[in-house]
Amino acid sequence: MAWLLVVVAGLLETGFAVCLKLSHGFTRLWPTIAFCAFALGSFGLLTLSLKKLDVGPAYAVWTGIGAAGTAIYGMIFLDDLVSMLKIVSISLVIIGVIGLQLSGSAH
Repeated sequence: MAWLLVVVAGLLETGFAVCLKLSHGFTRLWPTIAFCAFALGSFGLLTLSLKKLDVGPAYAVWTGIGAAGTAIYGMIFLDDLVSMLKIVSISLVIIGVIGLQLSGSAH
């Protein structure tokens, strides 16, 4: 259950990063409100998961999902540059997060 919280928190991190861009420096109301909701949800779920999980692997999964998700969302929906190097780099982030998770946890 704790890992499910981390995954959902990572997806919410993607949401708050995208809303941060869409808020244009907190000058647009609804993206700013969405940013706050996503950020609170993301940090809240991560906090709950850390009661049961080691901080290193949990944080790596959370940030990995957030970073990869945000980059992928930007390429698909925000006209961010798509390049082979970017796709390979996102893949390496995901592989690194999986590797860290597979390295084991004390709990």
